[in-house]
Amino acid sequence: MQIEHRPGTWLDGDTGLAANHQALLKDMAGKRVVLLGETHDRYDIHRWQLHVIAALHALREQVVVGFEMFPRRVQSALDRWVEGEVSTTDFLSASEWKTVWGFPAELYLPIFNYCRQFKLPMKALNCRRALVTEVGKLGWDAVPVSDRDGLTPALPASAAYRQYLFDITGGARPERPAKDAQDADFDRFVRAQQTWDRAFACNIAHALEERPDALVVGVIGRGHLEYGHGTPWQLGDLGIEDVAVLLPEEEPSFDITRRRGIANAVFRLDTNDRAA
Repeated sequence: MQIEHRPGTWLDGDTGLAANHQALLKDMAGKRVVLLGETHDRYDIHRWQLHVIAALHALREQVVVGFEMFPRRVQSALDRWVEGEVSTTDFLSASEWKTVWGFPAELYLPIFNYCRQFKLPMKALNCRRALVTEVGKLGWDAVPVSDRDGLTPALPASAAYRQYLFDITGGARPERPAKDAQDADFDRFVRAQQTWDRAFACNIAHALEERPDALVVGVIGRGHLEYGHGTPWQLGDLGIEDVAVLLPEEEPSFDITRRRGIANAVFRLDTNDRAA
C-alpha cells in the first residue's frame, strides 16, 4: 500500500502514519542511541542530519556524535578539533580524511562545525580497513585478538539480513558465484559487512561507557541500519537497547507493505537542491 509522503514530514516506519516532528524528536531525545542513516554523497541528507542533531541537542544536554567516517586511530584528531585546537585543514589532514573517506569534506563540515561550536564530543566509530578484508577473507577466528582493533566478534547475520544484503548488492550478478543469500560463497561479503556493523556498535558502546548519561547519535550509511539489521542487531547483542533509526526519503510515497520496519521513522526531503 502506497502512502503519500509530503516533503518536510515524518512517517512512522511501522505504521506509515504521520508523526509529529516535535513529539517524535522529544521521544528520540530520550533514547540511548539514535542512528541517522545516509547516502554518503548527498548534501541534502547531511543537512538533514545536522538539523536532527541540533534538534536533539536542544532537548538533551549531553549528546555525543559518532561518525562512520573516522577509524579509531584518529580519535585524537577529533578531540583536538572539538576543543578548537586545530584549523579545518589540519583537522582533515590529521584525521586522514582524503585517504580514509574521500568524499568531499564540505558535505560533512557543517556537522563537524556544529560539534565544535557546542563542544559535542565526536567519536570515531570505524575500524582499520584491513581488518574488514581480513575477517571477510579468513573469519574472526583467524585474526589475533590483538589485531581486532578493540572489537569483539560479530553476532552472526540473520537469514533476513543475508537476503537484504544479497538483494541490495545485486547478488545475481554473473561475477558473483553465490547462487542465493544462503550460499556459502556469499559468506565472505557478509563477514566483511558485519565487521563494519560490529565496529560501529562496539565503538558506540565505548562512548556510552565513557558517558553513561549521554545520547549517542550515530552518522552511518543506511545500509548498516535498515530493518534493524547491521549495527542495531549488533548493539542488541552488546546489551544496548532503546536504539532508534531515522532515515531520509525522497519518494513521494512510502510503500508500507514492502518497507514496513525499515526505520523508526522516515523523513521526506525536499530534493529540489539535492546536488547543491
